[in-house]
Amino acid sequence: MDQPKIPLDLILASLAEDTEKAQARVTKVSEVLLSELSTEIASTPYDVVYEEDRVRLKHYRLEGEAKLKTPLLVVYALINRETMLDLQPDRSVVKNFLRDGIDLYMVDWGYPSRKDRFLTIDDHVNGYLDHAVDFIRRKHNLPRINLMGICMGGSFCVMYAALHAEKVKNLITTVTPTHFDTDTGLLHIWMKALDADRIVDTFGNIPADLMNLGFLLLNPARLMIDKYIGFLENADNKPFVENFVRMEKWIFDSPDVPGETFRQFINDCYKKNLLIQSKMKLGGKRVDLKKITMPLLNFYGMYDHLVPPAACEQLTRHVGSRDTEDVNLDTGHIGIYVSSKSQREFAPKIARWLMERDEPDARPASKGAAIVKFTPGKAARGKGRPAPARPPKKKRLQGERLRPAKRAVNK
Repeated sequence: MDQPKIPLDLILASLAEDTEKAQARVTKVSEVLLSELSTEIASTPYDVVYEEDRVRLKHYRLEGEAKLKTPLLVVYALINRETMLDLQPDRSVVKNFLRDGIDLYMVDWGYPSRKDRFLTIDDHVNGYLDHAVDFIRRKHNLPRINLMGICMGGSFCVMYAALHAEKVKNLITTVTPTHFDTDTGLLHIWMKALDADRIVDTFGNIPADLMNLGFLLLNPARLMIDKYIGFLENADNKPFVENFVRMEKWIFDSPDVPGETFRQFINDCYKKNLLIQSKMKLGGKRVDLKKITMPLLNFYGMYDHLVPPAACEQLTRHVGSRDTEDVNLDTGHIGIYVSSKSQREFAPKIARWLMERDEPDARPASKGAAIVKFTPGKAARGKGRPAPARPPKKKRLQGERLRPAKRAVNK
C-alpha cells in the first residue's frame, strides 16, 4: 500500500516555521547568557564570632527575637561547603531557620592546607567542634545546645553526642551515614575496596578534584551528560540558568580533605563499620551510642545514591534515647535541602520539633561558672594537634579558646 505523500509546500512551510523558532530561541539564549546573571550564593548576613586555625564559627543575624531559648549549631561535612544550605534566597535552609526564629550557628571547616594532613577525626570532634560548642554555651550561658549534622558532619555529631552528651540538648542528623555495612549504593561498595592507606600516603590531603571525579563517576550518564543536555534545553530560561550556575559553583567549590581524617573514616567506618557497633574510639574513649540519650531526629532521602536509607535508618535503634524519630523524605542527597518541596517540609519540621523540646534545663549554669570539669592531658590528640595546656585557677570551659568577634564578613 502506497504511503500518502506530504505536499512539498507543507514540508517547506514546516521547515521555515522550525527555523524561525530555532532562530528566536538562539536569540533568547544569547540574551540570557550575555545578560547580568544573579548567581551569588550564601547571601544571608552573618558574623564570624570564633576562629581556630582554618575553622570559623558563623553566627547568622536574626531580624527579630529568637523564638527558641536554645541555639542551634549546624555541622556540615568536610567534603564540599556549608554554603549549600544557603544556595539561593528562595531555597535556603538558613533563611527558613531564621524565619522560624532559630538562633543559628554554623561551622565553616575552611580549606585544609598541607599542615592539616595529620589531623584526625578526634581533632575535629574533640577539638574544633568541642571548642565551638563550648563557645556557644559560654556566650548564651547554657549547659547544652542543639546540634545538627549533615552527611559526614552528621557522623561527627553522632560521635560528639556520644562522647559529650552533657553538652547536647537535642540532636538532629540529616543524610548521616552510621551503618556502613551495606551494599546499597555504589559509593559504599567502592569505599570497602578502596586502599585509603595508599591514597593518603601518596597525596597527603585528599585532593578535591579527585573527590569530585569520584562522585561524578558514581552516575556519569546523569551527572556528566544528562545534566548539561538539560542545561542546553533550558538555556533560554534565565531563572533556570541562574540556579544551574549557583549549583555548579557550589559543587566545584570543594576543599581538600585532611589525609588522616579520610584514612580513619574509610578504615574505621566504611570498612570495619565500628560506629554503629559502638566500637569506635576517639581520644582514647569508646564512642558508645547508648550514651546518646537526648532526643534524636533522623532525616534521610529515599532516593539518596550517596547515603542510602540503609546507611541511616539503623541509628535510632542503637542509641539510648527514648525520644527518637525517623523522617524519610521523597528526595535525594542534595534535594533534601534545595528542592522546592523540601522547603515546605524539612526546615519547618525541624523548627516545630525543636520548639516542642525547648523547655529550659533544670539547673542552668550561673554566669562565669564552670559547666564541665576540666581534665587536662587525658584525651589523646591527633598527630597534628598538641594536648591542651592546663587552664588557670579560675573556672572556665574545657578547651575554651576565645577570640574577639569580627565584623560581619557577609553583608
